[in-house]
Amino acid sequence: MSINRLQLPFDLLFKLVIGLVIIGAIAYFCVCIFLFIQQTRLIFFPSPVIEKTPELFNLPYEEVWLPVPGRTAKGDRIHGWWIKPKQTDTKSHDKVLLFLHGNGINIGANIAYASRFYQLGFSVLLIDYRGYGRSQGAFPNESRVYQDAATAWNHLVQQRKISPKHIFIYGHSLGGAIAIDLAIKHPEAAGLIVESSFTSIRDVVAYRNLFRMFPVNLILTQRFESIKKIPMVKMPVLFIHGMEDSSVPFFMSQKLYAIAPEPKQLILVPNAGHNNLADLAGVQYLQWIDDFSKQVYVRR
Repeated sequence: MSINRLQLPFDLLFKLVIGLVIIGAIAYFCVCIFLFIQQTRLIFFPSPVIEKTPELFNLPYEEVWLPVPGRTAKGDRIHGWWIKPKQTDTKSHDKVLLFLHGNGINIGANIAYASRFYQLGFSVLLIDYRGYGRSQGAFPNESRVYQDAATAWNHLVQQRKISPKHIFIYGHSLGGAIAIDLAIKHPEAAGLIVESSFTSIRDVVAYRNLFRMFPVNLILTQRFESIKKIPMVKMPVLFIHGMEDSSVPFFMSQKLYAIAPEPKQLILVPNAGHNNLADLAGVQYLQWIDDFSKQVYVRR
C-alpha cells in the first residue's frame, strides 16, 4: 500500500512537469512567431504629427510629394521638404544634401540638423519614409525605406536636374544604414556622411543583450547589414559618432571605418550621445562638415 501511495503523486508530478514543458514550448514558439511578424514595430517608430517645419528657422522651402509604388494602382506618395539654396539662381556647382533621418518621429524632428547644412551652403532635401509624417503608404520596412531613399535620389537627379557629383548623402542612425545602401547603388555621388550609425541590426540586438534566448538569426528579416555593404562604397566617407552614445556604441562606427575604402575619415566626439552630438560640438560640427565637403571638391 505504501508504494502505491508514493507512486500516485509521482505520476501526477511527472504529468505536471510534462504539461508545463509543453506549455512553455508553445509559448516560446508563439513569441518567436510574434517577433518574426512584428519585428518592424520594434525597429521603426514613426509619428504622423509634424511639430516643426523649416519656418521655425526661417528657412525658405517648398513641399515635395514623390510617387512611390503602393498597395493600389495609383500608388502612394512620400512627403518631403526642399530647402532652397541661398542663391537665387541654382548653379551647377551648388552643394546638395539628401537627408535621411533615423527610425523615430519624422522630418519635423530634424529641422535643426537641416539648418546646419543650409548654413554651410547646402540645398537640402529631407524626406519621410512611408508611414512617417505626412507620407502615405504601409508601415515601413527595410525594403520600403531603401526604395523611398532611391525615389528621393531620382527626384534630385531627374526632376531637379542636379548632377550626382554635387549630391552628398547623409544619414543619421538607421538613416546611416539607408544612406550606405543608397551610396553603393550610386557611386557617382559626391560623398557620404554617416552619423551615429551601426554595423547591423543583428549586432545592435546582441549589444543590447535583447532576445538572447531566441534564434535571432532565424527570426530577423530586417537586417540593415551595413558592415557587409560599406566595403563596396566608392566615394569619400565621413563617419561621426558620439563616444557616450547609449543607443548605438561608437565602436560600431570604428568597425565600419576600418573596412571602408579610402578616402575616409572618422570623428569620435567625447561626451556626445546619440542625438545631441551636433549641439554639443557646436561650431566644430559645422567645420567638420565644411572641411569634408571642400576635400571632396579638391579631390575632383
